[in-house]
Amino acid sequence: MLSNKAKYGLKALIHLAAAEDQCLASDIAKDNNIPRKFLDAIMVELRNAGIVNSRKGKGGGHRLARPPENITVGQIIRILDGPLAPIPCASKTAYQRCADCPDEDACAIRDIMLDVRESIALILDRTSIASLRGRGNREARGLR
Repeated sequence: MLSNKAKYGLKALIHLAAAEDQCLASDIAKDNNIPRKFLDAIMVELRNAGIVNSRKGKGGGHRLARPPENITVGQIIRILDGPLAPIPCASKTAYQRCADCPDEDACAIRDIMLDVRESIALILDRTSIASLRGRGNREARGLR
């Protein structure tokens, strides 16, 4: 399940992708209904990961460190929430063997969770922040 941290982080990045210049955290928070202190913590993580650049003081603010076409939803979720896999033994980045599993290769649960992880990664890793700007309102687009 997507955490509020990842959801708010994605909202902030969509906001920055639409901006022509730097954005103040107060404006991002207000426009996207994100608690300011929570946003500040998220922006620190995104800055440390090289996703955003931040400047303090007069004329400061936040901006994307690279084009929004080069930032994927999968990258952001991994930065803010961790692995995409629903269970640790299906993770590529944080694999952990299940203590109660005698034979991983014969485990039907692991097998289906590997498929789930691959499907999730396929969608999230090919979806850029730039492409999210045109999404939403599924009914109007004829999608269900």
